Amino acid sequence: MILSRTPFRVSFVGGGSDLPAFYEQSPGAVLSTSINRYMYIQSHAFFEESLWRVKYAQTETVQSLPDLQHPIFRTVFQKWAIDKGIEVSSIADVPSGTGLGSSSSFTVGLLHNMLIHKGLNSIITKDFLAQQACEVELIDLKEPIGKQDQYAAAHGGLNIFRFLSDGQVITEPLGLSADALTDLSSHLVMYYTGDQRSASAILSEQSAKTATEADKKNALHTMVSLVDPLADALRAENWTEMGRFLHENWLLKQSLANGISTAFIQQLYTTALRNGATGGKLLGAGGGGFLLFFCPPSEQDRLDMALHAVRKFPFSFESEGSKVLYAD
Repeated sequence: MILSRTPFRVSFVGGGSDLPAFYEQSPGAVLSTSINRYMYIQSHAFFEESLWRVKYAQTETVQSLPDLQHPIFRTVFQKWAIDKGIEVSSIADVPSGTGLGSSSSFTVGLLHNMLIHKGLNSIITKDFLAQQACEVELIDLKEPIGKQDQYAAAHGGLNIFRFLSDGQVITEPLGLSADALTDLSSHLVMYYTGDQRSASAILSEQSAKTATEADKKNALHTMVSLVDPLADALRAENWTEMGRFLHENWLLKQSLANGISTAFIQQLYTTALRNGATGGKLLGAGGGGFLLFFCPPSEQDRLDMALHAVRKFPFSFESEGSKVLYAD
């Protein structure tokens, strides 16, 4: 049996600049962290040696790989020649479609697990896992998504990811101490709005508009320009600046495509700013999922009371990235 664990991520500023429509014309950058909420992939020998079995929200048992309905399972199995007689299942701490990069965490975790299964330990690096996950999602499956989620899931930690026009991705850890990371995370709170959605429609529209509309490009340029100043503030342990940067990024993000925000999300956001939060954003492409706020610990009880209509979701930072917990 092999068990891999791959974290979800929280993106702070710069999201959207990891889409090819932007970084192929101008370098993109995102500041994000992985969190202690995970995608688990388990694989083991299947009793029926002539079949493949996969378990996620559904269970599929097939004699031919093209018959697999799950596109990521199917693509990874085909690309890496995964033989019959295997059962692979996934378990997640967070539902899909909620803005924490679950699809890419799944892809990275599945690749990690299958490479161990194939005995290819020697080629596994964090960059390799991220690159292969990007190839599966962006090239093979032609998903209209960016690259930040795959790199955040593979690397783990608090990082700047820079997306260059030639396709390279540069990872820059911020290097904060463990105490500083704990202090910073204590100022961040997350709430679940209760909605799940596919990011594809919003990201497809965003990519198309980024390629053709100057104001969308300008908004993304401004979002990228927030990355280094926020990183400098965090390195100086000036946490209060994060609220301001999150708020500015959120205002810009809403201009990129239709459906990023909703009346309910706007109501929650306005209520939060009136009750101790100094900034925040909706995580992921938009439309629903998790709201993140910067709020001093002394104000968080008041914020919780004001946002009683939605569920608080505790989390903290993690730094390990994708790893194999058990291999036998």
